[in-house]
Amino acid sequence: MVVRLVQSPPDEEEDTPALQARALENLGYIRRAMEEAGSFTSVSGWSQVAIGATAIAAAFLAHAQADAQRWLAVWIVAALLGIAIAAFGMVRKARAAGVSLLGGPARKFTMTFCLPLLAGAVLTAVMGSSGLVRLLPGTWLLLFGTAVACGGAFSVRIVPVMGLCFMTLGAAALFSPAAWGDAWLATGFGGLLIGFGMVIARRHGG
Repeated sequence: MVVRLVQSPPDEEEDTPALQARALENLGYIRRAMEEAGSFTSVSGWSQVAIGATAIAAAFLAHAQADAQRWLAVWIVAALLGIAIAAFGMVRKARAAGVSLLGGPARKFTMTFCLPLLAGAVLTAVMGSSGLVRLLPGTWLLLFGTAVACGGAFSVRIVPVMGLCFMTLGAAALFSPAAWGDAWLATGFGGLLIGFGMVIARRHGG
């Protein structure tokens, strides 16, 4: 007498939850990988235009100051106003696009962008207290350009190009007469931001 052992088919109902859980886990991993590899697209072009207009006004106002400390105060106020405008523009653009500002590309952009600016803040304090105010225009342009070029590695292609333009202006300003400082700042923080801002606004959704 031959006894055949017949293996019962697997219980599909028992395997289904496990398969679903595994599929959801894989989808979550793919989504996180895509977010990490994505580009930060919340740079607001119209905010850059507004900051540029503010910088041009600040250049005229600062140039009329006879005292170096008052000149510095004008530009510090302009910088703080620019930061506020940029932050408002990024938040507004991100909300309109349904993009999180806490995602991978945003975190990378923020870190690489802010570190050169922090270095610039330290150098501003040192140079301002040491009587080296004449070096600040070139230093600001150079470090801002470094921040934009580095942060732009995680954004659209035009952003690092803008950073390189700022770095070029900064290098030129450092080797030019001190009297040209406000003109260099108006050209960079005014002209470049307005020009590139309009391109970003038209090509990349505002």
